[in-house]
Order: sequence, then structure tokens, then C-alpha cells
Amino acid sequence: MSDIPRAVQLLRQGELVALPTETVYGLGADALNPDAVAKIFAAKGRPSDHPLIVHLADAGQIMTWAREVPKDAIALARAFWPGPLTLILKKEEGVPDLVTGGQDTVGLRVPNHPVALELLRAFGSGVAAPSANRFGRISPTTAEHVRQELGQRVALILDGGACAVGLESTIVDLSRGVPVILRPGAIGADDIARVLGRRPRLRGEVDAGNAAEEGATPRVSGALAAHYAPRTPLELVATDALAVQARVGDAVLARGPVPAGLADGITWVQAPADPAGYGHDLYARLRSLDASGAARILVEAPPAAPEWAAVADRLGRAAVGSGEDDET
Repeated sequence: MSDIPRAVQLLRQGELVALPTETVYGLGADALNPDAVAKIFAAKGRPSDHPLIVHLADAGQIMTWAREVPKDAIALARAFWPGPLTLILKKEEGVPDLVTGGQDTVGLRVPNHPVALELLRAFGSGVAAPSANRFGRISPTTAEHVRQELGQRVALILDGGACAVGLESTIVDLSRGVPVILRPGAIGADDIARVLGRRPRLRGEVDAGNAAEEGATPRVSGALAAHYAPRTPLELVATDALAVQARVGDAVLARGPVPAGLADGITWVQAPADPAGYGHDLYARLRSLDASGAARILVEAPPAAPEWAAVADRLGRAAVGSGEDDET
């Protein structure tokens, strides 16, 4: 028997439901119920000024949540929804401030996962759903990861198998007239440019005199310097220095095979060499290495290429936040 009716009932009662998406598992609550949304922040240990992404069943629900829907938003929704793309738009008046972090913008997306879509259609409204993990930690890509992270903090976990993409959605800000990528993901700048006919800006780029300046950038999920982090210290290391810097007790995540002569007592894990495969496996591998008892996790720095931007973003933030406990 499907758990969807029970999940819908729990959401309507103001409870939390973990749901699978193609990116990562989300910790969902009724986005129009501030008391339910507050439970997300309590369960995750997430600061209340960090906005949440509202998940919708289809693009037709946008007008319920956004008061301004530019042509670029319509074009991107038609091209990529359902899919790993979040659009930042000016919010409708009825969207709770807790969902938006007190801002006048809201993040919206339609996930590309059959279980998530079935739930959203049955629920009939938006579900606010950040990643279903403790704040700042490695995002979950299986139902078991959610159980390990949140346990009894969530009323129900819908198991939809391993996430197909494995990295959080691309976030594009369309609230200020200039499309800006605030978080890289599986949908890249080239993909967006093909739809819009012009390249989006990247977060931090400044064009004097227009609204894309960093100071005007809305706060979004996953933008902190420290995020996606293991408790084990993680360091990014150049390819040619990886084997040299590894010490007994270390775990290494590399794109190449174990080098000849590697000392005993070093765990060497070979990841996929392509960015999509690497991203799909990244969080599961980091979780495994974090639980291995290694003294350090050394990760081969990803190539400086656009197709690796999402992986590089996650690894850079993981390195900054690693080695700290939850209380820190």
C-alpha cells in the first residue's frame, strides 16, 4: 500500500515528511503553515533566516506563490521542469516570511521524481523542503541517510531509492531583471543560455549600475562558505600531490586508480571521472568516508571546467565546514 495518503495527512496535520527528489531527499512541511515550517528549522538546527525552497506539483502553481513571473521564468520552467532547477521570484503576499527568510523573494521548483510528484499532486499545495539532514552536514541521497541524520525528528520517510542526480538544484535568481546563478547544479550556464538566448551571470559578478550586484543578491540555500560538510577534516589536494600528501590513516577520494607503491593504511577510493557520475556518488562516498574512522579525507581537486562547477562548489564548502561537530 502506498504511503502517499498517510504522508498527505501528516502534512495537513503540520508534521514533517521526508521525500525523495532527483537531487537529494527533502525535509518537507506545508509551506503555508508557519508552525509546520518552524519544525523544519528545529529538526535541522537551521537558522531561521535561511530561506527554504517550495516544491510544486507543476508550473501552473507558480502564480500562487510569485507575484511577478517574467518571460525568462516561463521559458526556463518549460525547458527544465520537472527537474533540478530552482527559480527565485518575487513572492506573493501570502507566502510566510519564515519560508523566505523574511525576504521579498521565494524559491520555487518542480522536482523530477515520481514519488515527490505523486505526493505534491495529492497534497495540492506547496511543500517547503530543504535537504533532510542536520544543518551544514552532508546532504542525504537515500532514505537510510535521512534515518541516520534525523531519526524520530521526522514523522514519515518516503523511500524513493537513491537520488538520480545527487547534488542540489541549480538556483537562478530572476527577481531583479538579470538572470543570475546563485548556486550551480546539474543545469549549467550553457543550458540556461540556450533557452534564454543570453548567458546568466554568476553569483558575485558585479556589473556597475545594474541590479545584479552582490549586495542585492537574495539569500538562498547552500550559499554559506561552510556547508555539505563531514565531521572528519576534509582537504582538497591537487592531483599531482595527492599520493605524496596522503598519510597512514587517511582516506583519499580520487578520480584515478590506486597509484603504485601507495603505503599500507591509506584508504583509496576511485570516483567516476565524469562530472555527472561523480556528483551522483559524491555525498554517499563522503558519508562512507566520514564514517570510516579516517583521520583526514583528502579529495582530489576537481578540474577547473564549467561542467565541474557544481561539484567544485560542494567540495569547496565541505572543506571549509569539515572537522567541526554539530554544536560548533
